[in-house]
Amino acid sequence: MLAGSPSSVRTATTCNTLLRELQQIWVDIGENEAEKDRMLMELERECLEVYRRKVDEAATAKARLHQAVAAKEAELATLIATLGDLNTHFPLNVENKSSSSLKAQLAMVTPLVEDLKVKKEERIKQFADIKGQIEKINGEILGFSQFVDSLNLEEQDLSLRKLGEYQSHLRTLQKEKSERLHKVLAHVNEVHSMCSVLGLDFGRTISDVHPSLHGTSLEQATNISDSTLEGLENAILKLKSEKKMRFQKLKDTAASLFELWQIMDSTREERSYFSKITSVIRLSEAEIVEPAALSLEIIQQASQEVERLSKLKASRMKELVMKRRSELEDMCLKTHIEPDPSTAIDKSNAMIDSGMVDPSELLANIEAQISKVKAEALSRKEIMDRIERWLSACEEENWLEDYSLDQNRYSAGRGAHLILKRAERARITVNKIPAMVDNLISKTIVWEDEKKKLFLYDGVSFFKNLVSVSQLFSPYVDSFKHFMKVRLVTLLEEYKLSRLQKEEEKKRFKDQKKLQDLLLKERESMYGSKPSPRRASSFRMSSNGYRGNGNGSMTPTTS
Repeated sequence: MLAGSPSSVRTATTCNTLLRELQQIWVDIGENEAEKDRMLMELERECLEVYRRKVDEAATAKARLHQAVAAKEAELATLIATLGDLNTHFPLNVENKSSSSLKAQLAMVTPLVEDLKVKKEERIKQFADIKGQIEKINGEILGFSQFVDSLNLEEQDLSLRKLGEYQSHLRTLQKEKSERLHKVLAHVNEVHSMCSVLGLDFGRTISDVHPSLHGTSLEQATNISDSTLEGLENAILKLKSEKKMRFQKLKDTAASLFELWQIMDSTREERSYFSKITSVIRLSEAEIVEPAALSLEIIQQASQEVERLSKLKASRMKELVMKRRSELEDMCLKTHIEPDPSTAIDKSNAMIDSGMVDPSELLANIEAQISKVKAEALSRKEIMDRIERWLSACEEENWLEDYSLDQNRYSAGRGAHLILKRAERARITVNKIPAMVDNLISKTIVWEDEKKKLFLYDGVSFFKNLVSVSQLFSPYVDSFKHFMKVRLVTLLEEYKLSRLQKEEEKKRFKDQKKLQDLLLKERESMYGSKPSPRRASSFRMSSNGYRGNGNGSMTPTTS
């Protein structure tokens, strides 16, 4: 107790009063001085013991308060370090501690600790929520249906910096989850599309990968794990392989079907039943999206139709062989190519009837010959076009010669100017014939050098087309009647020779006419005047019985 304080003064007064009362009692009793001193010393010792006990209790309370303050300060430091709250500072420094009581210090620290505890609880909830979401997304990515909280939040850094790291990690995982979900949905849509095209059960196919992909329950989330993505990718690869295999099979079947339709002359009604197949094979594999376009039922129907037509084809094979051979001959006739005599109709008919050859093999041989004729016709096309232009020019030449013999060609009748214009065009075309023939010969020789064979063309029909020179070619027509085809270069060379001979004959005719005109003028000079038409007619009768025909040649007279 501090000296001078009101309580100490009051206590001292009370103690003196009691001591005087005790001494009076001792006097009244008659205690001696020694007993009084003993009793006073005992009273003083008891007072000291009471003071000492009180001091010890006060010291103990002080130590407890000091320990409480230190514990609160340590707890405050721990909370600040855990929460990373740099804005919270210790309320007491060294100077304040020396001037503040322990209870004041404890009163100042305790509210801060309580506030930070509340903040810590809130922070723990934030960390727990974020960590829970992270663990949940990790579980979805790894394919775990349940997850275990492996984070001891009491031992972790609960600072805002750490919280930001977890939030950033959570956003990264959420983005990955979104990307995975879109990828899964895209794979599922692709599987659905291909299952629709292939006519497969989508639910069963997708459930084999993971049941959640076809679940209808809202509580069942779509699985986005690596195993699910891998399963979807494998399913897509299998479906693509199956689609490719079915498309190729349907394409091959359709090709056989088209071939059989053409061979068997199938009606439009028979073909319309398989219009779905014909529409599918016109597309590429990637363009096929129609449901059940590549289903096993469609392929089976096409295969059954091919099998049916194949059996029907076998029963009509002889008729087909004859038909395809006729088509080959017609094709050869149009393209001016000699058909292969080994499959002639008579020979083919005899071989089939005798059983010497399988009709299918014979038909395949004819089909190969048709393909060969088509290829050769394509290579001959340029030369054939030039032949057509040349023959057309020869026809113009024939018309021009007939036109030149017409005595009324210069008359002023209707359309005469049009005929004159055509005659002019015909002369221009005829003048180009020699160059056409030379060019055609050179092109043909080049073709023969490239193909290592002769370019053959119709022999007899060739001369029939050249009406204007048929008389000149008459010695050759008989010799060509026994041959179906002859070398085109030979024909062209013969044509050039005949044309040269014709030009020479025309020249001789003109020279003979000039000579006749000269003789006529000499006779006129001898007789002094022109003969009358009647005398000229009689003059044409010669003494040897021949009469002039007006074109430079002589014909015998009849009596």
